[in-house]
Amino acid sequence: MEEFNDTIHLGDNVVKVLKSIYDPEIPVDIYELGLIYDVMINEDQDVKILMTLTSPNCPVAETLPKEVEEKIKSIDEVRSCEVEITFDPPWSKDLMSEEAKLELGML
Repeated sequence: MEEFNDTIHLGDNVVKVLKSIYDPEIPVDIYELGLIYDVMINEDQDVKILMTLTSPNCPVAETLPKEVEEKIKSIDEVRSCEVEITFDPPWSKDLMSEEAKLELGML
């Protein structure tokens, strides 16, 4: 049970870090923007993040996934991190949180 709680705690820390990473063109963090599709953590503290970009031609396509990987790896408990980019389903404004929509004046 302790291992399960550690994974939950680590998951909370991963989300906290993700919420500190911002899309440089939109003043909203990538988590609230809906760019993070899944966060998977195994019992060995390996983290895999499935994410997307606002478009395949996104200007930060090269740098943003690397930034996510580096910042997640900086969490003490994380043994490794892999970031996978997908465009299925494609990102849309519907994936944004209510908080992000409010921040961008869309509500």
